[in-house]
Amino acid sequence: MITAAQMRAARALTGIDQKTLAERAGVSLPTIQRMEASDGVVRGVVDTLMKVIQALDAVGVELIGENQTSERGGRGVRLKTTAMQNPQG
Repeated sequence: MITAAQMRAARALTGIDQKTLAERAGVSLPTIQRMEASDGVVRGVVDTLMKVIQALDAVGVELIGENQTSERGGRGVRLKTTAMQNPQG
């Protein structure tokens, strides 16, 4: 799934704040805050997690899972080739 660190990194890469992510995902701001404050893999309702992942995908973020190919291994995030130019809008 997604870790709290990936969520924070994804927001940093795209320049969106927690409130904007919450709005785009259709979840509450406290939900995003709680998710980002957790340790390791975010736990919660699968539907909520999927909404957040889809919202990040929509603003041009690609999540790199633990078992996915990356140069040095491990989890991470990266921008897609065609990342949105104005994620705030």
